[in-house]
Amino acid sequence: MPPSPTDEIDFGYATSVARQAVALMQQHHVPPTPDNFAVWFKYARGTSAPLKQAIGALIASKRPFDAATNHELHRTFVDTQAAERAADAGVSEQLATLMSCAQQFLTAAIDDNRTQMRALDDVVAERDPRRLIESLVSELSQATRRATALEADFAHTSEELGKIRESLEEAEQRSKTDMLTGLANRHALEEFLNAVQLRAVEDGAALSALMIDIDNFKTFNDSYGHVVGDQVLKLMASVLREHIGESDLAARYGGEELMAVFPGADLERCRQLAERIRASVAERRIRRRATGEEISSITISIGVAELRPGEAAENLIDRCDRALYRAKRDGRNRVMTENDLDEAAAA
Repeated sequence: MPPSPTDEIDFGYATSVARQAVALMQQHHVPPTPDNFAVWFKYARGTSAPLKQAIGALIASKRPFDAATNHELHRTFVDTQAAERAADAGVSEQLATLMSCAQQFLTAAIDDNRTQMRALDDVVAERDPRRLIESLVSELSQATRRATALEADFAHTSEELGKIRESLEEAEQRSKTDMLTGLANRHALEEFLNAVQLRAVEDGAALSALMIDIDNFKTFNDSYGHVVGDQVLKLMASVLREHIGESDLAARYGGEELMAVFPGADLERCRQLAERIRASVAERRIRRRATGEEISSITISIGVAELRPGEAAENLIDRCDRALYRAKRDGRNRVMTENDLDEAAAA
């Protein structure tokens, strides 16, 4: 079973991909810099459909991989933090502009109020009742016009602030979402686990998790290609969503490994959920979109564990991983729990 993190892959496979990346760079006259290698290694590995499409389009249009193009590929598809920093900078600039406008509105309102007070002082000094009324009506009309204009300015600013708030919410959601499957990413999973772990300790409630690995996924990718492999991962995500509740979380843990966390569920309930997920996946079929060819059935192995009092979330994940390894070692296409580890140790 390959290691969980996406950047930790089998040594032999990594070496093969690296050679392919170097060959591609030489073929397309890409300078062998660390940043360029990171881009082409990811391309050769086939884990990013958008990167594959981008490079494919560049090759098809015979566009040279010059310094600017290489930099943009790295910034967009490898250095994701750069994009986040750029987005943050854009939002900060928008906020600064709006703050400046708000300050101008407030200053104008204060100045207008002072002007109106001075005008009213002049009106009060008027002795002729008719002229006094005319002056009051005139000042009130002007004040109404100024207030209406100021209200419109504030309404526009509020609308802009609303758009920025939506942009920030969308950016936060993207930062916690795996782009391929639409599930939570590993960072979001860790945040969720920490939060529900604290609640479980406070309430004395159960908390269980399961880890899924697609059986023989590397062989599957080699046989059918990464596009079909991506289809399989999306199918897995869809099945997982069907079996989780509103208070649960499904996430892509790394590579072809997925996880689900179930607050309030004990080990047996989580095992039953895992078994339903396994059976549901075994019933599904995938067809190649280009040819309609039906792909061989997909099976998964699942490891299940329950949080123990006082332990760290990492220990829960570790037992899920070891139970998953046991399921694969015992023949795949099955569910194993941490109890199976205890029984094996006692045997």
